[in-house]
Amino acid sequence: MTPIGVFAGRKVALFGLGGSGLVTARALIAGGADVSAFDDNPVSRDKAAGEGISIVDLAQADWSGFAALVLAPGVPLTHPVPHWTVEKAKAAGIEIIGDIELFFRERSKVAPAAPVVCITGTNGKSTTTALIAHVLRSAGRDVQMGGNIGTAVLALEPPADGRIHVIECSSYQIDLAPSMAPTIGIQMNLTPDHLDRHGTFENYGAIKERLVANADIAVIGVDDEASKQMARRRAASGRKLVKISGEQPLDDGVFAGITANAGTLETRIVQVLDGKPRIVANLAGIGSLRGSHNAQNAAAAFAACFALRLSAEEIAAGFKSYPGLAHRMEEIGRVGRVVFINDSKATNADSTEKALTSFREIFWILGGKAKEGGIESLTRYFPNIAKAYLIGAASDLFAATFDDDGRVAYERSGTLDVAVAHAARDALANSGDKVGGAGEIAVLLSPACASFDQFPNFEVRGDAFRALVKALPGFEAFGAG
Repeated sequence: MTPIGVFAGRKVALFGLGGSGLVTARALIAGGADVSAFDDNPVSRDKAAGEGISIVDLAQADWSGFAALVLAPGVPLTHPVPHWTVEKAKAAGIEIIGDIELFFRERSKVAPAAPVVCITGTNGKSTTTALIAHVLRSAGRDVQMGGNIGTAVLALEPPADGRIHVIECSSYQIDLAPSMAPTIGIQMNLTPDHLDRHGTFENYGAIKERLVANADIAVIGVDDEASKQMARRRAASGRKLVKISGEQPLDDGVFAGITANAGTLETRIVQVLDGKPRIVANLAGIGSLRGSHNAQNAAAAFAACFALRLSAEEIAAGFKSYPGLAHRMEEIGRVGRVVFINDSKATNADSTEKALTSFREIFWILGGKAKEGGIESLTRYFPNIAKAYLIGAASDLFAATFDDDGRVAYERSGTLDVAVAHAARDALANSGDKVGGAGEIAVLLSPACASFDQFPNFEVRGDAFRALVKALPGFEAFGAG
């Protein structure tokens, strides 16, 4: 835990006692703050009270005595309407902050030179965060990883000289962290998302940009126009900028070059310093980093780790041993020549797009609670689809897209268990045919949808897919045999 001493001896209101909120309350109390906590959920209140956290009905409290409102990131700050605690804090004239802000204030107090890498973006931030942490650990560094990925930031060990924190940040968290100033700030990409919480795409982008605006070194993807504009503004400021790309050569920065070699697509990471390019890593054969999306992730990881004084050889070695993330292009195993890929974390079309570029013959399981735009943006990849298997509430919408396009055979499987059984059957029936690309046939769960119609979250959906695949006759885990 990172005890937060910056509010020692002062009263703090805290709303939201879920996972990160409960950790935040503990950290503030450990640092000497007088915390008055509340949550709309009585189960969460009872759990916190059982740990000795003071539960106060903030709707009836005297806010004049509070120094700040610490808000859990899932609680609306501005849209669709500010939460009632936000209105009370504004009326009392007190600041509204979150756990990432508390972390940075504590770092300024106890170890201002401690390295911190913060990663954001619409897609790819979790893989990039995990990859950076893995490479640093592989090179023998003291690393703490958390934030929006896995472990709440204040549950990590505190900042210290020589210890590197690698923190994934959502837009919700950045919005509550006005003074965040990482050593390295990474902005991966930007596509419309969470507009119900931020109002407009422009406001969403402006919040994301805060993460790199005050970083000592900004690493910014330039494969979309909004992020490219961020890079231009950063360059105009005269502060350190490293551009990255997974799609195009750069005259300065780090990019991925994708070439065909004996029918297999190979991705090389190229660093350009002082106008001189050099190949610094080859992702060929690294299943956990397959696909064009992982090319950008690897480029960002290389830029960050190189800035932290790792050698190119140390970084390349870390890439080779990276195990990947659960539910994000996770290679579960195979039956014969058919590989099974769990990409349950792909909850929108833009994320699924990355998966559809990774194979040339795909038996695609998709569906759930559709997001705005459906899968219309994915039609250019339909030639890679051997057959699609529709599940959940989006079935009618996606079937209409396939009918309009006319290139994709599909069935309405309804549920995941039926889809897995039928996709495995059809893929195995085709596995004797010659295929292009890397010569692999894939059964791919990449839903392009939220899970909430049939599963509580994407993790449960991915776990269900993994269990179904492992029960198939002839299943062989990767690395077995």
